Amino acid sequence: MAKKGAQKGRIKLLIATRNPGKFREFEHFLFDLPLKLLSLADFPALEEVREPFSTFERNAAHKARAAFRVTGIMTLADDSGLEVDALDKAPGVRSARFAGEKASDADNNRKLLNLLGKTSAEKRTARFRCLLALAINEKKVKMVSGQARGLILFDPRGDKGFGYDPLFYYPPLNQSFAEMDPEEKLEVSHRGDALRKIRPLLRDIIDKAQKSRRGA
Repeated sequence: MAKKGAQKGRIKLLIATRNPGKFREFEHFLFDLPLKLLSLADFPALEEVREPFSTFERNAAHKARAAFRVTGIMTLADDSGLEVDALDKAPGVRSARFAGEKASDADNNRKLLNLLGKTSAEKRTARFRCLLALAINEKKVKMVSGQARGLILFDPRGDKGFGYDPLFYYPPLNQSFAEMDPEEKLEVSHRGDALRKIRPLLRDIIDKAQKSRRGA
């Protein structure tokens, strides 16, 4: 009975993604907060939100507001991507569709390797960036950012990640992101960095909601 009551008291938080790998990362990091996490997969009729802007910040805020507008549920959206110095920070905001609108992870990775060609290891510097936008309502949106620096490998390594993870080498751990366990990756990844910064905001919202219920 207590468990059922605890579930009822949870605040709904919509994670604005249909990517199961990305959703698992949010789920893993936020599991201990009294939140009921939903993804866009729970709203099959909801149209895919475009990312029309040239910055991660504007895309993340746009996605968060758009999902809140339709569902009325507090929404956490991210826009994240890979910036490679030798490619003038490409693929950037086009990371998910670098090789085309319907490109697979393998397609995007292949294009990245082809463009880098024989670029030397020391010039294959890159960073993952993540912008998180929390739409508390349609007008009130809080933003945080995170990043992780590394190098682009010559060949994929590992099978635990998604996106560019098999090509993104993190020197301090001598591993690609795709060779790391999820917990290990979240400790050093761009999304983990951003999620650590968003937790206090979520905790504050939860505390205020709980106080409001007790005072009702």
